Amino acid sequence: MLHSPKLAIVQSLDALDQQQMDEVLVYIKDVLNQPRRAMNSKEFKREALKEIRQALRTEKKKGFSLAL
Repeated sequence: MLHSPKLAIVQSLDALDQQQMDEVLVYIKDVLNQPRRAMNSKEFKREALKEIRQALRTEKKKGFSLAL
């Protein structure tokens, strides 16, 4: 069975412990509370996914195993 990107994200979030979930929540709140820039929807999504990938790579390098 092929895994969709959405399913992979959900599985990764399920694998997080409470502290990691709290860090993800803080990050999302920070992103949402930033002053709005003149950016269209596609650019915003692209930038958000880029930041999420970078954060996941950083966590993976620290030794946390994520199911992506």
